[in-house]
This record gives sequence, C-alpha cells and structure tokens, in this order.
Amino acid sequence: MAPPSPKEFIEAALFATGPFALSYSDPKQKWLILRHLLSLLQEFPGFTPSTDRYMHDDGTEANLLCAIGFIHVSSNSTPPVPLVIWLHENYPQKAPLVFVSIDPTTPIHRHHPFVDNTSGATSPPYLITWKYPSCNLTNLLRNLVHLFSIDHPFAYTPSTETAKTKSFAHPSYVSHKEAIDRLAGMLHYDMVALRVSRFEEIEKLSLLQEELKRRDSLTTSMINEMEEERKRLKERARDWADETDRLANWLRVNDGRAIAALDTGEVGVEDAFEMDEMSRARLEASAADLAIDDVLYKLDKAIELEAVSFDSYIKQVRSLAREQFFHRHKVTQLNGSTNLITQLSLM
Repeated sequence: MAPPSPKEFIEAALFATGPFALSYSDPKQKWLILRHLLSLLQEFPGFTPSTDRYMHDDGTEANLLCAIGFIHVSSNSTPPVPLVIWLHENYPQKAPLVFVSIDPTTPIHRHHPFVDNTSGATSPPYLITWKYPSCNLTNLLRNLVHLFSIDHPFAYTPSTETAKTKSFAHPSYVSHKEAIDRLAGMLHYDMVALRVSRFEEIEKLSLLQEELKRRDSLTTSMINEMEEERKRLKERARDWADETDRLANWLRVNDGRAIAALDTGEVGVEDAFEMDEMSRARLEASAADLAIDDVLYKLDKAIELEAVSFDSYIKQVRSLAREQFFHRHKVTQLNGSTNLITQLSLM
C-alpha cells in the first residue's frame, strides 16, 4: 500500500479522534492549518508533516502538528539549516514554535542574534511581531531563508562578523520586515561588541582596584609607622623639655655665681655642682683608677724604649696593680650601695 500523501496525512491527523486527537478543537482552525501547511509544503517540498507531543515552558503538554525539513540559503558553501516548526494549539493567533536542530558536529554560534545556541529556539522579529492574518508559515520560512543567508547559524568567525554587519546595513533592504530584521541584527551585534568591551573594561578596573588596595595597604602601613615615629619624637621632645626646665631651674638658683667663680678660679669644677659624699668618693676612686691606667701605659712605653730596667718595671706594675685593685673594689662597693638605696627609695 502506498504511503499517504502529505495532504492525506495532515487531514487524517487533524480530524482524528480518541487518543490520537490533536490539541486543535476548532474546525475552522483545522482547515486553516491544513491550508497553511499545504502552502508551506508546496513552496518548500523538503519539509514533511508529522505529529508528536510538545512540552511548553510551563510544563504543560499538547499533541501538535509539526513540519520537519531543511532550508537552503543562497550560498553554496554553507550547509542547509535543519528546522522543526511546531504549530501552537492556538495557531494562527499564536506564532509557531521554530527550532534549529542541534547537531554536535555543526554547533550554533553563541553570538547569533536570532537563534539560541543551547536549545536551537529561533526568535526572529517576524515571530516576535507575529500577527494574523498578515503572517503565515510560508512567509515565515521565506524570512528565515533571508535571515540565514545573511547570518548563518552554523558559521561565525571574526572576519564574517563585519560582513554580517555590513549586510544588515545594506541600503537595498526597503521593506518594513527587512528593515526590522536589519535593525535587530545590527543592535544585537552592537550589544555583543559593547558587552565584550565592557567585560574588558571591568577586568581592567578589577586589576586597578587590586592595585589601589595594595597601595592603600602600603600607605596605611607607612602612616602607622609615621604615627609611631611622631609619638616617639613627642616623648623625646617632652624629655628634652624636662631637662631644659631642670637646667633652667639650676641656672636660676645659682644665678651665674658658680660660673663666675669658675672663671676666676675661686672654686674647682667639682665645686660648681652639688655632690654628696658617696658620689664624691666614687668619682675620686674612678679618677685614681684611670690615673693608674695612664701610668701603666707610660711604663709600657718606657720598657719598650729601655728607659727603665725590667726589675724596676715589674716592681712598679705590681704596686700600681695592687692599688688599682683597691680603687676598683671601692667603686664596685659604692655602686652596689647606690643601687640598694635607689631600690629602697622606690619601695
């Protein structure tokens, strides 16, 4: 038995009942669908009608008619575009649902203005602005052929992007639909270019932000160090101010008399400053210790020059070393007493 013709298949599908009934309820709608599909198949014989269940985005399902086939664009170097056209249950008041079949060997380029590269759903201006009765399936296919001949969904390179933009801007497009297609394509590629430039700008600003953060951290560290240095300088300035006050008080009490007495020789240097007995004894012992060091140094020079005999040198060194020992022992005792007095005064 010969297979049914497309007309017979569509009629049988549209007017079937029971579990095979489609989701088209109005008889006038069914005859309109039949006429539109036959017109489509007459101009595009590469399409074949079929029926299947379709799931909408909201999860509802419907038994719908669809047309499956290929459209060939003007260029022979580009492959044909496989399409699946679903007729909505409210067609023609609702636009058909058109998908480009996904093929891993020929993926859809992600920058296409009218085809989603993940689902293959098409959204040309013709479908977006669909309005019956001025719109129909045949004109939809003609519009897609026209669009895909300018911007093929399977061909995208930087060199072809400029050609696409120029083709969309060609002045020969004079019809209202073609003008809308041209404007939509131009706007899409402008948005893609703007998005890329903005992404690059964001990357540069992110790098600049990281650099500014690093500089801010460095500047904050330097400011903290300078603040610490300022505090130390303030403490030193306060100490110097205290020392200046003490010196000024001393000069005010002595009223210049001690300095004048030093100049005339009436008093010694030690007498110009207040000194207790322990400090005076420690000063005398330290002076005697240093004086003995000087004598020992001279004796070393004298023995080198053979100015004294070795026996005399040894005798003098022993005597001076013994005396120096007692002076140093006395300084040690006096320092220990001074430290003990200081600790007792702080308790």
